[in-house]
Amino acid sequence: MTPTPSLPPLLITAGSVLFGSMVGSFLNVCIYRLPRGLSVCSPARSYCPHCSKTIPWWENVPILSWLLLRGRCSRCKEAIHVRYLLVEILTALLFGAAAAFLPLSSPLLLFPIFTLLGILIVATFVDMEHMIIPDEITWGGVAAGALFAVLLPALHHATSALGGLWLSLLGAAVGYGVLWAVVELGRLVFGKKRTVFHEPTRVLWRRNGDEAVLTIGADQTPWGDFFVRGTEQIRMGVRGIAIDGRAVPGTGILWTLNHMRISTPAGVGEKAVELDRVNEITLRAQWMLSPREVMGFGDVKFLAAIGAFLGWEATVFTVAAASCLGTGYGLVTLLMGKRKWPPLPFAPYLTGGAIAWIIDGPRIVEAYLQLLLPER
Repeated sequence: MTPTPSLPPLLITAGSVLFGSMVGSFLNVCIYRLPRGLSVCSPARSYCPHCSKTIPWWENVPILSWLLLRGRCSRCKEAIHVRYLLVEILTALLFGAAAAFLPLSSPLLLFPIFTLLGILIVATFVDMEHMIIPDEITWGGVAAGALFAVLLPALHHATSALGGLWLSLLGAAVGYGVLWAVVELGRLVFGKKRTVFHEPTRVLWRRNGDEAVLTIGADQTPWGDFFVRGTEQIRMGVRGIAIDGRAVPGTGILWTLNHMRISTPAGVGEKAVELDRVNEITLRAQWMLSPREVMGFGDVKFLAAIGAFLGWEATVFTVAAASCLGTGYGLVTLLMGKRKWPPLPFAPYLTGGAIAWIIDGPRIVEAYLQLLLPER
């Protein structure tokens, strides 16, 4: 039998770079639309985020169009974020590198690798901008990883579709479980933030349609942001409480998602208030004990998606590598004199860890163990 001719490696790499630039254009659509609750399919054509003009195909050529238009819309002349260019270049480079350097047993395995790289890129850029990772990326990633494991069991070095599926689901379960344990432990140790105000600070709780906003001094926070799980509590030492303009005696407040309990003076009883029946609450707070999450559950689901593609060993490696990357960033910023950091998204570090595993995770682990235990 005459063997089936295979494509030259250089042609596969060049094709992967071109394909990656086109996929990068679609990833930009996902990055913009998913966190805003918009469909990635409708409208089917890309449009300017400023004037909503539909972009014709000749202005939507990956990489080239952004450069030729100098990063501006041809109609309204508003700047198009450089992220669009960066995502297309990054996707092209990663796809090309995967095709050129990964020792895959079959070129078909490039397709799950490309899919995972796309998931990593979208999750990273969305988390950096919005501090969330959409379920379409996380749970969708778990489903895609399981599907590829059935179609291409070699992705998990399995010999059957059932074996591939089992290893994929095991990877997702371990990935979810590892970060879930970290989140729960962090909540037990660091789950409360105590703030003592130098002087009584004005607090305003105000309903805005079906939502509510809590304003403390000059800081406004959507009410739901305090109650990620729905069971959190906020405690305050207060004075000068007014509910819908009516003064109410009280020295302490316990907030839950739907209720407020007011401790009456001298500790005699308490008054319960249903927030659904209230439009506005004002008070002056002396101290506040508020809930704090060390990590969002989007990261937990994101690691599950990584595990579905790469297996359970990769999830452990990814968490360890991400922690090292995050610590390194913290040390660098500390040396630069930055003492206080805003909340940091964890997805970029998880992405870095996953890419390190894809490059050659087992060899990195072996080199680390050799360095740590040279007599082993």
